[in-house]
Amino acid sequence: EWYNNYPSQRGPAHKIVDYMKLPKNQLEPIMTNSENIIGFGPNAYAKPATALNILRETVMGRELFDFAFKQYAQRWAFKHPTPADLFRTMEDASAVDLDWFWRGWFFGTDPVDIAIDNVKSFRMDTKNPELENVEARRTRERNEYNIGRERNRAEGIKFAVEQDTSLQDFYNKFNRFETTTASRADFDAFYKSLSPEEQKFYGSKTNFYEIDFSNVGGLVMPLVLEWTYADGTKEVERISAYIWRKDEEKVTKVFAKAKEVTAVRLDPYRETADIDENNNSWPRNYVPSKFELFKQQQSIRGASTGPNPMQQNRTQSQPQSQKQQGTDK
Repeated sequence: EWYNNYPSQRGPAHKIVDYMKLPKNQLEPIMTNSENIIGFGPNAYAKPATALNILRETVMGRELFDFAFKQYAQRWAFKHPTPADLFRTMEDASAVDLDWFWRGWFFGTDPVDIAIDNVKSFRMDTKNPELENVEARRTRERNEYNIGRERNRAEGIKFAVEQDTSLQDFYNKFNRFETTTASRADFDAFYKSLSPEEQKFYGSKTNFYEIDFSNVGGLVMPLVLEWTYADGTKEVERISAYIWRKDEEKVTKVFAKAKEVTAVRLDPYRETADIDENNNSWPRNYVPSKFELFKQQQSIRGASTGPNPMQQNRTQSQPQSQKQQGTDK
């Protein structure tokens, strides 16, 4: 409540990523005796702060979390609660099953790494010959193309049916993509057989997208998806972590969208502490990495390595005469 833009080093989900991606032999669960912890600061302070932040912002929502936490504070005021009392009270007050969350964040070391493996798009077959024939023509033109035919045309080769047109038969002139009276009549009969509700759905031109997700890291989390549509608009959709209840490794879900989707991004606000953002988007959008050249310098632990920004600014704002006096001393 002091300053909204305070540069906090603990709490926001993405700031725990470097710790959670460490090798397993350098990590311990939060619920570990402090004498057995390697990285006490990240384990005892940063990770619990991040876990509660994610629980409030992503899993439960602010209103429900604040209510449940207030109940915990009132029930255990002037007493000696244990972590288990916090876990039970948060679940009891919110009526939300959080076993998966406590188990993953407080009793495990698995990181969050959920990937978009594959995206398939579908559209309903309209059965309208005027529309389907156009698409069928395009598909055939793509499939019929090959390098041999292209080079034959470039060399100007004349084939038998071109040299002697009498060799051509019915199928040389038949247009299989032309809408016939019979095909149109079949479509009209099909459309009339639909109920009013089916006709309404039929005319909606809904786009279906089947997305395969995989839990690479091992820690299940809600799915936060950002959809980018062909018209430039965006939509954020949130799916509960219960989607993983029958399979914690892989899950597939079908989405129905009124508009055509051009891109899908997982965890757009970096709120789940996902350790690998390269597999969070479709089409793939790789995040460039940087490396830095440095010369190792040994210094006393806790000692300053130079002036801080406030000291630098104070020095720069001094008149030149004062700077010179300081140098002479």
